[in-house]
Amino acid sequence: MNNAFLHGDLNEEVYIILPEGMQADKPGEACELQRSLYGLKQASRQWYARLSSFLISHGYKQCASDYFLFLKHGSKTITVLLVYVDDIVLSGNDLAEIQHITHLLDNAFKIKDLSDLRFFLGFVVARTPSGINLSRRKYALDILTNSGMLGSKPLTTPFDYTTRLHKHSGSPLSTKDASSYRRLIGRLIYLTDTRPDITFVVQHLSPFVAEPTTAHQQAASRILRYIKGSPSAGILLSANSEVH
Repeated sequence: MNNAFLHGDLNEEVYIILPEGMQADKPGEACELQRSLYGLKQASRQWYARLSSFLISHGYKQCASDYFLFLKHGSKTITVLLVYVDDIVLSGNDLAEIQHITHLLDNAFKIKDLSDLRFFLGFVVARTPSGINLSRRKYALDILTNSGMLGSKPLTTPFDYTTRLHKHSGSPLSTKDASSYRRLIGRLIYLTDTRPDITFVVQHLSPFVAEPTTAHQQAASRILRYIKGSPSAGILLSANSEVH
């Protein structure tokens, strides 16, 4: 979207000082805003209200579990529209509807069509004849680099399943190391969107972020060594599978 926040309608009276270069006819004069402006606290809220009402008026419904996801169903078709601030991802099996809503959005707000999706919020989207692959290779490598594990020896499993971790396993970490552990677990949780193979062990380690120990840190380092072996691994949406 071009200048997305400028499309929001204001419900309150908002005044700003005169922009540089304008001369006031009387002392103390100000400008009353007729539309939303970047920098206003309500700018993002008003933009979203304008966009959502526009989409709903054209037959789209908000998903109950994610208000930034809009769906439109036909008898045998579905169109999916995902909003992230001023970026929109369109998908579905009704190309005519996708072209139609794109045209309507351009008329109402002026948009840039960036063609097929390749990169979005850290996701790398690769299209092949076998399907669509979603991965976060760069993000995974960034985690390894920031943790100093880029040169580590890869492992074939993310967890030693013969061990039993609990709150008192190992000795408590220093304040600095404990903070690094919390940050690492947070980043790994974000990575599980495309790496379900590490979801179990990451969720197993996350309850210990309040008081992590050396054993928990060692287990987290093992996840990194596992990721090192396949940083490009992700999820394949097969072209031959049925979508429900």
